[in-house]
Amino acid sequence: MKEEIKAHNNVLELIGNTPLIKLSKITQKMKGNYFAKVEAFNPGHSTKDRIALYIIEEAERKGILKPGDTIIETTSGNTGFSIAMVSIIKGYECILAVSSKSSADKIDMLKTMGAKVYVCPAHVSADDPRSYYEVAKKIHSEIKGSVYINQYFNELNIDAHYQSTGPEIWEQTSGKITHLVACSGTGGTISGTARFLKEQNPTIKVIGIDAYGSVLQKYHQTKEFDANEIYPYRIEGLGKNLIPTATDFNIIDKFEKVTDESSAHTARELAKTEGLFVGYTSGAAMQGIKQLEEEGEFDENSNIVVIFPDHGSRYMSKIYNDEWMSQQGFFDSETAEIQKIEYIK
Repeated sequence: MKEEIKAHNNVLELIGNTPLIKLSKITQKMKGNYFAKVEAFNPGHSTKDRIALYIIEEAERKGILKPGDTIIETTSGNTGFSIAMVSIIKGYECILAVSSKSSADKIDMLKTMGAKVYVCPAHVSADDPRSYYEVAKKIHSEIKGSVYINQYFNELNIDAHYQSTGPEIWEQTSGKITHLVACSGTGGTISGTARFLKEQNPTIKVIGIDAYGSVLQKYHQTKEFDANEIYPYRIEGLGKNLIPTATDFNIIDKFEKVTDESSAHTARELAKTEGLFVGYTSGAAMQGIKQLEEEGEFDENSNIVVIFPDHGSRYMSKIYNDEWMSQQGFFDSETAEIQKIEYIK
């Protein structure tokens, strides 16, 4: 009998079922057991593959998306890449409004994937006509037969993770997870994953990682939007200057804020200790865990799962570039990491 060739039909079949990897070295002096859900193993190298495929296929199922239509989205880079990837396979045009804070690597990747990219100023208010939210809305209104994904205010963003990431973590930990730690940007990842996990065990503690310069932690504590919290910060895909409805604040137990500098160094530390080459937000998530452990959040019996959202290759011009780190003032006598490269002639 002739054996069949074992191959996937396309790259989209590789989305999800990412590995859970035990963190041993970076956590050596910390109480608890630490596990990373490494989303860089998705084919588009980020957790956003999950929502791109899920939302687009739901739109197809409902008849909202038809062959030849244009998909429009607001993105800091990762969602845009995932949507561009899905659009290629399914035959849609793709237009992306991107924050200027996004790394040059991300913007180049989006263009390479065939998307039309509009780069919008990062440090303007959400309702400014130049903001990437407003630019995407304007393009959507001008193009007939276009669909605006709108991940920040799309309930399907939550549902994608409720259907996939949550069940995967529950199964991979055999239900022994005690803490979920994840960065909060749109809020879809943390909200959907937490919603599923808390349905299985309501005592699981859910901790969101936020950036200084973002409004999320204050809103969670007070239920009030405070514009005074807003100021520029460098981490991409983390925190917000608005309140996304794709964040279920009621299911998150607390937020921990991290700095740009400490997050960058912790990302680099993950590469050097665990061999995990992960992105800026992954460094932020791990930095949040370090702070939480110092605050006494965990004990010897804690099983902490942290979501690492994307791959380090998207930050080669930023946190993995010594010159960029120096320009930000992130290298000093205590954290001098600049390595000299010797060229043999």
